[in-house]
Amino acid sequence: MVRFLRFSLLGLFSLTLLACALHVSNSGEEDIAPKPPTALRIASQNVHYILLNADDGRWSVTDWETRKGALDTTLKTLDADVVAFQEMESFSRGSDGSVNLARDFLLKHNPEYALAASGDWQEFPSTQPIFYRRDQLELKDQGWFFFSETPHVIYSRTFNGSYPAFSSWALFKPKDGRPEFFVYNIHFEYKSRSNRRLSAQLVRDQIAARVGNGAHVVLAGDLNALYGSHTMGLLEEAGLKFAQPEGSTYHFDRGINLFGAIDHIGVSPGVRLTSDPVVVRQQFDGQWPSDHYPVFVDIAFDR
Repeated sequence: MVRFLRFSLLGLFSLTLLACALHVSNSGEEDIAPKPPTALRIASQNVHYILLNADDGRWSVTDWETRKGALDTTLKTLDADVVAFQEMESFSRGSDGSVNLARDFLLKHNPEYALAASGDWQEFPSTQPIFYRRDQLELKDQGWFFFSETPHVIYSRTFNGSYPAFSSWALFKPKDGRPEFFVYNIHFEYKSRSNRRLSAQLVRDQIAARVGNGAHVVLAGDLNALYGSHTMGLLEEAGLKFAQPEGSTYHFDRGINLFGAIDHIGVSPGVRLTSDPVVVRQQFDGQWPSDHYPVFVDIAFDR
């Protein structure tokens, strides 16, 4: 019994040391350099949904009131031209999707941004909007498709019957004459590897068709997959190129960084990354804005 306890304590100590080592290796604060005047800054952040029926506790309305200032400061700190949001949703059982506390709060306090990839919830899923600077970009088109056997049926369940998941997208025209470009905003499921792969194949085929027609494409979102994964490899088959963010982008809402980035930004031929991905691992006003850190890159166009 004593030997068993000794080995158990040794194992626990070893796991603790491993967790500490992983946290250190996946942490670190990166400098947020000013945006170059010739570049566009693209950011992505999973902001976690809000539970309208929960008065307190994590992700409740009370929790939202506590962290909303931090999320607003995060958006201002990013100084991005385009921000792809995931899980920007306020819901309760039976809710109709018309309430979106985070979206409406950020738009009210950041009037320089307009809204893309959004619309009447009965016709356009509202949980993955794309914010864009109205003085820099003009919205030309937008759309969505679900990760499903019936991708153009709104709110259709995923390939294995789990909760609906989808890609939203928007086409932007820069006002300074640079080329138009698409932004695809995605959120893959975290549990099912087969669901992620089938979803990635669907996204790959959609983007490959755009790239084949000479379009410029940026993909941003929560892949729930590490850099170099098979999921990312499927997206690379569409011609996308990804740069590896340093450290974690998911932190358990505790600032605990145990594994590499699962939030990524990729670009098609004709779009060039002018900066490495930057992960903003900061609290603002003593609060984490979400359980994911935002990540951004600066891009330019080769043609």
